[in-house]
Amino acid sequence: MNSTLPTAEALRTALAGLLDGLPPKQAAQAVERLITSYRGTTPTDAPVLRDRSDVAAYAAYRMPATFEAVRSALAALRDAAPEWIPATHTDIGGGTGAATWAVAEAWREEPASTVVDWAEPALALGRELAEASGSPALRATAWQRSRIGSALRIESTDLVTVSYVLKELTAADRAHLVAEAARAARAVVIVEPGTPDGYLRVVEARQRLIDAGLRVAAPCPHSGACPIEPGADWCHFSARVSRSSLHRQVKGGSLPYEDEKFSYVAAVRDDVEADPAANRVIRRPQIRKGMVLLELCTKPEELTRETVTKKRHGDLYRAARDTDWGDAWPPPQPESP
Repeated sequence: MNSTLPTAEALRTALAGLLDGLPPKQAAQAVERLITSYRGTTPTDAPVLRDRSDVAAYAAYRMPATFEAVRSALAALRDAAPEWIPATHTDIGGGTGAATWAVAEAWREEPASTVVDWAEPALALGRELAEASGSPALRATAWQRSRIGSALRIESTDLVTVSYVLKELTAADRAHLVAEAARAARAVVIVEPGTPDGYLRVVEARQRLIDAGLRVAAPCPHSGACPIEPGADWCHFSARVSRSSLHRQVKGGSLPYEDEKFSYVAAVRDDVEADPAANRVIRRPQIRKGMVLLELCTKPEELTRETVTKKRHGDLYRAARDTDWGDAWPPPQPESP
């Protein structure tokens, strides 16, 4: 590969090159088992990824979606803390390294990354994908085998990512992991599936991060209590994932894209200068003739609806039509020359 930027297209190319020899029937069986594990409950002492076939199927089934979800969460963190650049990054439970690809793309300075996982086949394939990336930073990633449990110790680092991992852990191990990430890092980004139970795990982790002295940088405009009533609704967002032909084959779909629903929290220590969004769009905007309806989470811990009309709001109306689910509102104003 000629490009050194670890983009989504570079990831798809690397996946296609490494997974080309996987028999479709074997891949489909592995994917079905992974879907069952992904939707169910996995005990802490049983890694989901058992061998290379499992890992190859996982990479095709989940890696592009995980990359896009983490990429979206990191973009929100960068918007809140545009001057902050992490020099080091640790991805806990990172498997084949999707979050590490997203981190390398987010900051052109490309932080030095370490992926920690307990499945050696996942780490091995992650190394191969990193080598195929063409990115010097990804090729320099350290791959560390370690059990993700109550004995886990994270070395001090600027950024910790934990994506799609908390569901696989017991309640006690989840609590330990979040507390350890808060102790070790200047910024922590946690991503879970955009389901009611995934949201509850994120809310629980969010409170643990706040209790440990961190401040919420995104998606919430505040570090107060979440205004969404548990059980009545849940906070989640969506990322568009382009599918390669291989991805469509393994997942059994025909569309060239899918929408990955995810919940997340990004929190930072006081030494990281961060300014959360004034409001966050928490539902897909509803566009009507001459108006846009925005569902917002706001700074005094409230949920509100704002109606932006063409007649009354002019330029703001045009901005509202371009605003997407998960964006800050109002959009940042361009700096004066």
